[in-house]
Amino acid sequence: MIVVTGAAGFIASCLVTRLNAANFNDIVVVDNFAVERKLANLKGKHLREYVDRTEFFDWLDTHHEQVEFIFHLGARTDTTEQDRAVLDLLNLNYSKQMWQACCRYQLPLVYASSAATYGSGTLGYSDQDDALLPLYRPLNPYGDSKNDFDNWAINQLEKPFFWAGLKFFNVYGPNEYHKGRMASVILHAFEQIQKTGSMTLFRSHNPDYTDGGQMRDFVYVKDVVEVCYFLMRQRQHSGLYNLGTGEARTFLDLALNTFAALGRTADIQFRDTPEDIRDKYQYFTQADMSKLRSIGYNQPFIALEEGISDYVRNYLVPGAYL
Repeated sequence: MIVVTGAAGFIASCLVTRLNAANFNDIVVVDNFAVERKLANLKGKHLREYVDRTEFFDWLDTHHEQVEFIFHLGARTDTTEQDRAVLDLLNLNYSKQMWQACCRYQLPLVYASSAATYGSGTLGYSDQDDALLPLYRPLNPYGDSKNDFDNWAINQLEKPFFWAGLKFFNVYGPNEYHKGRMASVILHAFEQIQKTGSMTLFRSHNPDYTDGGQMRDFVYVKDVVEVCYFLMRQRQHSGLYNLGTGEARTFLDLALNTFAALGRTADIQFRDTPEDIRDKYQYFTQADMSKLRSIGYNQPFIALEEGISDYVRNYLVPGAYL
């Protein structure tokens, strides 16, 4: 059996599809299944059992001998969440409990970290030096919760025999439909263009960047799940790994490619970045992917143009799920 937490969510549900495609069908999905808007992400998938996240550790105590691998992708992912008690409960303490269970039962673990741990990026975006972890200053409590767990994990004397923490950069793709404000800019662009024929981006408040010239490392969810699958099969070289493409692209690139995928003439407007997030706004992120490449992951990452075209034409327009 393979356990996937956060399984009704965006990345985890796409991972379940990838596992099914490889004939892994004994999948135990863990989540808060009372959130009905996410349940469509699991429709039609081959699953063994649904386990509520509050009951999972009792379930694992009983069934651990049958479990082969754990993907812990469940988290409170709202980057605007200010309630640190919620973030400590779901992102820090639950993850500690998962780590300790994997140590106790000698289970391999891949868990979701985040590029939000890097903060403004003043120390770069390299995953090579764990000594930098205590020096990172995330820009929001969500990033703090992820960095707190990375720091805790690195300093544990007892570790799972294989583990990997994945620092997701800006992931986009099918099955993010339930995420609302936290969905990718591509989904928001698609919805705006379909409704109004135009797209609005944040104006730059940094003289080093033009309006729409702010840059992110946008990574397609299909690449993300390929990396997860690779790590499950390899089970060597534990550690923290970036998961982006290694190439930053502008928001203007993103918007223009969304218009192109829809066959529409580009009409892009700009508005001021809201003041409540302006001082925490990242103008540039780009993953250093050399560490993942060094352990044998050699598949090319999907270019933004190709990823947006696939997402828009094969999923957003027909309203399809992965």
